[in-house]
Amino acid sequence: MSVLSNFVWSVADTLRGPYAEAEYGSVILPFTVLRRLECVMDPHREVMAEIVKKHNGEQQRRTHLKIKTRTVDSAGLSFWTTSAYTLKKALQDPNNLAANLLDYIGGFSANLDVFKSFDFENVIRTLDARDRLAQVVRHFAGIDLSPDAVSNADMGDLFENLIYRFAESANDGAGQFYTPRDVVRLLVDLLYAEDTEALRDRGTVRSIYDPTVGTGGMLTVADEHLREVNPGASTALFGQEINPRTYAICKADLLIKGQDPSNVRRGDTLVTDLFENRRFDYVLSNPPFGTDWKAVESDVKAEHALGGQGRFAPGLPAVGDAAMLFLLHVASKMRDVDETGRGGKAGIVLNGSPLFNGGAGSGPSDIRGHMLERDLVEAIVALPNDMFYNTGIATYLWILSNAKPAARRGKVQLIDATGLGSKLRKAIGSKRVEIVEKHRDAIVRTFDGTASDTDEITVPMKEFANRDFAYWTATVERPLQLRFECTPETISVVTEHKTLGKIAGLADALTSFGTEPYLNRETFLQALGKHLGNSGVTLTMAQRKTLWQVIGVHDDSADFCRYTTGPQKGEIEPDPALRDTENVPFGWGGHPKTHEALEETVQAYFDAEVKPHVDDAWIDWAKTKTGYEIPFTRHFYMYEPPRALSEIDADLERVVGEIMIMLREVEA
Repeated sequence: MSVLSNFVWSVADTLRGPYAEAEYGSVILPFTVLRRLECVMDPHREVMAEIVKKHNGEQQRRTHLKIKTRTVDSAGLSFWTTSAYTLKKALQDPNNLAANLLDYIGGFSANLDVFKSFDFENVIRTLDARDRLAQVVRHFAGIDLSPDAVSNADMGDLFENLIYRFAESANDGAGQFYTPRDVVRLLVDLLYAEDTEALRDRGTVRSIYDPTVGTGGMLTVADEHLREVNPGASTALFGQEINPRTYAICKADLLIKGQDPSNVRRGDTLVTDLFENRRFDYVLSNPPFGTDWKAVESDVKAEHALGGQGRFAPGLPAVGDAAMLFLLHVASKMRDVDETGRGGKAGIVLNGSPLFNGGAGSGPSDIRGHMLERDLVEAIVALPNDMFYNTGIATYLWILSNAKPAARRGKVQLIDATGLGSKLRKAIGSKRVEIVEKHRDAIVRTFDGTASDTDEITVPMKEFANRDFAYWTATVERPLQLRFECTPETISVVTEHKTLGKIAGLADALTSFGTEPYLNRETFLQALGKHLGNSGVTLTMAQRKTLWQVIGVHDDSADFCRYTTGPQKGEIEPDPALRDTENVPFGWGGHPKTHEALEETVQAYFDAEVKPHVDDAWIDWAKTKTGYEIPFTRHFYMYEPPRALSEIDADLERVVGEIMIMLREVEA
């Protein structure tokens, strides 16, 4: 594949000069697509011409062509061209080469509109104007991209490799459209693991959907894997893509496979779900890491406001990271559970932040709660670092299901595959490791429960109840105790205050008030108010509050401050500076892991862990929030004791000895 990719990309030598390096992809990609389509059509040119001549309607032509070209290995062609040109034939008339090519692409059937996304007509005219068209056409006419020479899977790899190079040369987020095939195969294997027997049934039909489809690589691997399990299986592939070039490649690829091209649609998945009324057997996605959703903020928030009707009703993450929005979307697209108990499954590639970002009551925490409380998370697999082309950060595969096997209900598997990466001989961007087949099999066996202690490769796995990741955040308050003194230092702070410093006569009145300390707020305010009145200084309620907040300092010997108005009148006022929170896990101290056990669990925790240390503290129950966090790394942390002091001393002595030898050599 690398040889073929290099050969295709070598046309860049022809473009160098008239084209900037960042423009190479705009030429190479559409010509690669055109040559692939041409190679697929070549054996069927006569049949195609006959059907085009005999039938006028698009639907009639499509139906008859598909029947006439169907084979054991192919679903048949569903596209054609009314033009008699090929790249080689167009070259035979060099003076009219551009016109010939425009006639060629203009003759394609209406369902093959992909060249518009490439703006291919303009590409051809520009190449012609820059005197490079003939050389480029001659280069591509000599490449064999027939299905016999390049399989669909290899063709997908070629497209994505070219896109990777194009993005890299343009410094345009190289790798963001490219999911490494080892990751895709692992994700697909995990999705199919528990369905293998069902997939072998006669007449199997499965729908597969990718909301961030790119060039369709995930769909291709999922489709081919299913056909390996059951050659007679039928698949319906669906995808949505925002990028025009990758959309065009994916649509052309599905056409070649005999899939319905209308199943690939262009648009931003977060703005509009173009398959709103459809659910799927399998959903796969690798959304871009760390992408913000600022540009679509109003659309997303509007859907969130719809409540239960919207995909994003459970919560909204921070605007800086859209990962959890894609997680919610993927979960919403799994088919409903039918009368036989079969539902949908989904797999999504995410970075580490969706596991833990956001505290109790935040959008991310609420989204995790939505997934866990509805028992949608079946497993999370930690991948080795350096698995992707554009980042070396930690990545995870989330496996979702709305119809878990009975033994898995209410549980989540955490699988640590971080130690299984095999180093590549040569890094590709940030990708330095891969998951080889034996490691992939070990991960899948761990997931589906067929692994044993005698296996050559064992993968660490821990199973948890859904609510093992749930907790309450309780707010612990302590009383407000203040000492008030009008010392020179205190008066200086009041004078420099942006609001109090502007009140005429206040500083002088405070100076004449005296330095006697007050340990009761009400006594202090009554005495100060009387003194200020006698001094001709009048304060509003807001200024009065600001004044005592500025002057007062914490003192454990002072009286408790109490509310003087409102429904809390007479109650102890909390000190915001001493306010703290405690995270109390569901089930703490053997209490039930239920929402109803909130008060008894939190109170028991407070009595055991807080009260003995701060006797005057209390819980503000109105501020208690429920949170969810999946601390993956913590559960697999392995303590490594520090080296013995004798070893460290020996190393130091050795290093000192080496330094002394070098110093003697310098002196000599």
